[in-house]
Amino acid sequence: MQAIFGQMTTEKEKSLQAVLDKTIDNKKVFGTSFALKKGNLIWQGTSGDLSRDQPYFIASTTKLFTTAIILKLRAEGKLSLDDKISKYIDKSVLSGLHIYKGKDYSQELTIKHLLSHTSGLPDYFQGKGANGRSLENEITEGNDQFWTFEQAMERTKKMTPLFAPGTKGKANYSDANFQLLGKIIETITNKSYSENCQDKITKPLGLTKTYLYQDSTDKTPKTLYYKSNQLNIPKAMTSFGADGGIVSTSSDMLIFIEAFFTGKLFTSSYIDELQEWNKIFFPMKSGIGIHLFKLPWIFNPTGAVPYFIGHSGLSGALAYYSPKENIYIVGTVNQVAHPDISFKIMIKLTQKLMEK
Repeated sequence: MQAIFGQMTTEKEKSLQAVLDKTIDNKKVFGTSFALKKGNLIWQGTSGDLSRDQPYFIASTTKLFTTAIILKLRAEGKLSLDDKISKYIDKSVLSGLHIYKGKDYSQELTIKHLLSHTSGLPDYFQGKGANGRSLENEITEGNDQFWTFEQAMERTKKMTPLFAPGTKGKANYSDANFQLLGKIIETITNKSYSENCQDKITKPLGLTKTYLYQDSTDKTPKTLYYKSNQLNIPKAMTSFGADGGIVSTSSDMLIFIEAFFTGKLFTSSYIDELQEWNKIFFPMKSGIGIHLFKLPWIFNPTGAVPYFIGHSGLSGALAYYSPKENIYIVGTVNQVAHPDISFKIMIKLTQKLMEK
């Protein structure tokens, strides 16, 4: 299924759709949904078991929503990125949160450290607990479970930080950072994270199928896959909140990602400030609330694949913008075991779109 606006040839539409159709193998990928925009051209395609209006879990792409809300609060003068988080987070939560080489840095953490993953905090979700296993391990094995913000913080405290906050050239991706940012948003606004998403993003942009997943009996989003099996983890999905709990569609996400980078949600001059890059995981770099996806020269000798800024999630969802080509691209492969496939699709769709 496709929706085309602007002038795009039928051949171009077919070549874009073919990228999605070829990805469906019913082993790794059972469904895919993508949308892109370049100038006045908009294309949306789906294949497999995902239909055009089917909502899906965007997982850590949610972090862009959290970043947008923080930046909007900054634009409103309600916070500074250099604020110590102790201004907003309860002492009981911060106590013993970041002890590195015998020194307690918990009171030194800033909002910017959290946004940029330069806090040094371990990841409560992907980091190993006392039993040598991560929450991710447990959940992908089908052990669905709830957790609270407080439990996520307690789990974080039992792990060892990786470096002192703000150590030059260091970044460590941690969902704990965004759990804390969600709590800061709630403290400043005296409203839930969900209400903030509605007030500051979904209602102003007219996103009708985008919301924070909070009811574990809600069957609206497409069930995730892990390898060849469905991964039904509604309890976990209600627990992520500000670090990974949003449900959306490709059409809604396309509106959101363009709004994010064009000043419709917060002052557009902030975008340049967000682009302080640190290595995080190949070939990704972490900025302040956004990621950079840039293929190294060895994989991109002609420079044909532009760099992208945005975010992605463990579900195989992503939302990115190419400043060089002015392309916005969003989508998912709905596959927890192979989220990298989404990036391959993003590259192929971009190449097809740019072909003369």
